[in-house]
Amino acid sequence: MELQGLHGQVVDQIGLSLAAEETRAGEVLRLEDVQERYGVSRTVAREAVRVLESKRVVTSRPRVGITVRPMTEWNLYDPQVIRWRLNSPHRGAQLRELAELRAAVEPSAAALAAASGDDETCEALLAHARAMATAAAEADTAGFVAADAAFHRALLTASGNGMFAQLAEVTVELLTARRELSLMPERVDQAAVRRHQEAAQAVAEGRPADAAACVRSIVDTAHSEVEGLLSG
Repeated sequence: MELQGLHGQVVDQIGLSLAAEETRAGEVLRLEDVQERYGVSRTVAREAVRVLESKRVVTSRPRVGITVRPMTEWNLYDPQVIRWRLNSPHRGAQLRELAELRAAVEPSAAALAAASGDDETCEALLAHARAMATAAAEADTAGFVAADAAFHRALLTASGNGMFAQLAEVTVELLTARRELSLMPERVDQAAVRRHQEAAQAVAEGRPADAAACVRSIVDTAHSEVEGLLSG
C-alpha cells in the first residue's frame, strides 16, 4: 500500500508537470532522471512510468528512454488527466472542451432516459434534485456539488448508452474541480436547482424533448458561469 501511495504521488507530480508543458512533447526522460528528481527507487520510478504509459502520456522504449507524447494523444477522458489539465495554465481550454462535450452528450442522454420510463431512475433523479435544493438552502456547497454530481451520473447511466455512462466520470471530475478551483458562484443559484428539478420531472413524466431542453439549459448556464469567472 505504501509503495502504491508513493508511486501515485510521483505519477501525479509528473502529470502536473507535463500538463503545464514544463517538459514538452517529444522530449525524452531517463528513468534515472525520474529517480533523481523525485527521490524514489528505480522500482517506484518504473511503476510510475508504467501508469503514465497506460494513460498514453508517455512511451517507454529500451535504449530510447521515456518520450513525452503530444497531449492530443493522451487519454483525455481519464479523470486524473482532466485534473492535471485543470490545474495547468491551459485550464481555460480544458474547461471549454469539457463544456462542449457535455453540451453534445448530456441533452441526448436526458432524452434517452426520459424515453426509457425506468421508475428507479426517475426516483433517483428526483431524490438528487431534492438533495441539491436542501444543500442550496443550507449554503452547503460541498453537499450541493455532491448531489449535482450524483444527478448527472444517474442521468448519463439512465440513458442506457454504455459509452454515455462512462462519461459520467468526466462530468463528476469537472463538477468537483469547479468547486476546488473556486470556479463556482459564491452562492448557489436557485435557478440552477429549479432547472435540475424540471429536468428530473421531465424524465419522470416521459417527456424526452423537454428533458433534453432542460439539461441543455443546465450545461449552457454552467459554461457561461465558468467563462464569466475566468474572464472576471
